[in-house]
Amino acid sequence: MTAGKYVGDKKFYSDVSRLAIPSMLQQLLSSAMGMVDTMMVSAIGMVSPVGVASQVGHVCSCISFGVMEGTGIYASQFYGADDKENLQRTFGMSIILSLMVGLRFFGLIALRCIPVIRFYVKDPDVISYAKIYLDLVKFSFPLNTVALAYNYFYRCIHKTNVSMWISTTSMVTNAIVNYILIYGKLGFSPMGVAGAAWGTIASQVVALGLYMGYSILSNAAFVGNPKIMFDISRDFFSKVMIRTYPTIINETLFGFGTSLYIKAYGLLGTKVTDSYYVANTITNMFFSVCNGLSVSGSMLLGAELGKGDVKKAVMESRWFLYLGLALAAVTGSVVIGAAKPLVDLFGLTNPDVYELSVAIVRVSAFRIALRMIVVVIFSSLRAGGDSKMLMVLDCGIVWFVGIPLIYGMISLLHMENFALIYFLAQFELAVRILIGLRRFTSNRWAVNLTNEITAER
Repeated sequence: MTAGKYVGDKKFYSDVSRLAIPSMLQQLLSSAMGMVDTMMVSAIGMVSPVGVASQVGHVCSCISFGVMEGTGIYASQFYGADDKENLQRTFGMSIILSLMVGLRFFGLIALRCIPVIRFYVKDPDVISYAKIYLDLVKFSFPLNTVALAYNYFYRCIHKTNVSMWISTTSMVTNAIVNYILIYGKLGFSPMGVAGAAWGTIASQVVALGLYMGYSILSNAAFVGNPKIMFDISRDFFSKVMIRTYPTIINETLFGFGTSLYIKAYGLLGTKVTDSYYVANTITNMFFSVCNGLSVSGSMLLGAELGKGDVKKAVMESRWFLYLGLALAAVTGSVVIGAAKPLVDLFGLTNPDVYELSVAIVRVSAFRIALRMIVVVIFSSLRAGGDSKMLMVLDCGIVWFVGIPLIYGMISLLHMENFALIYFLAQFELAVRILIGLRRFTSNRWAVNLTNEITAER
């Protein structure tokens, strides 16, 4: 292997591309379909109701992602160590946990729908339409959490292209069903916001069906005999959960914490929330680069640690850092230049909403650049199972820096310039980088975890 301190060898960039590009394309397509969805609901004046209601799904997905992060730490290393039985046990465990998350959120909305919506917004019209959406979309929560388990484990076995194609099919289904039902095409009556909810349900049915069918037909490494998959001893469960509990707690607090940002933005009025949802939909397209870098980092470094090659994992983590810096500069520049043309696509008629949307997208260029460095740090720590430090850097910064900062600016200082508020809010990312780099450069995260669990055969 020939490479420098800052630049990796040809094989490194080939492996990164193989894992990152499908993940980038998956999120890019997801964001593109999200833009189409937002355009559709924007045309019927339902941006804020759908956006507010989607916060519940966001928190549910965050908690489920916490399950995947924890179990995925072991899945990546078991895959690198070629320990197929324990890989399958880990997947079985993730299915059980993710299904529990989805069912709990289904129950929450079935019993407490209105109080949940009122937590985020007080506008009676927004509440009314958000309830219509949530009453239907709650059925997609268990489907989504289980599909996420399949998605994540395909990443763990370095087959990100499978997730990309299935997610693409799911998203196209969502867009088609939305178009037909929202506007009343092909003989259907116009359903408005309810049509958007049915589109989400249809997309999750398709995604889970394809994941389950393909994993069986292709003999995916993480799927096997149920007697093995669900043969989870108390010892196995306890050892995996030692590192999974912190990620679940982290993502729960992180998901709820970031949803409080939306609550704070709502204090500034519907124009601000409409602008934020439009801008956020656009910038999610560019966060696909961060996502691809994160996935490739966690998977490649996790596999090397599972093989016991700690020195190589540390060296590759440095290559990821400098790759992240380069991508941050390029992506940030593109976002600034593309802000206005992309906002134009939404056909916004309110000039205040239009101008604020453009401003938020441009501020997001700075956010994306910082996020690129954060994901490199996080993917390295995640690969080695440094979940407690991840919790400090993730939800700890949200609750002790981000939330006080945003509510202080809005509720105490009564600032009204949202573009400035959003810019100053990015201070939390700078804090993550400053603290995270110390942990990253200490190499304390570089640990082979497969030795913690004796293979059960």
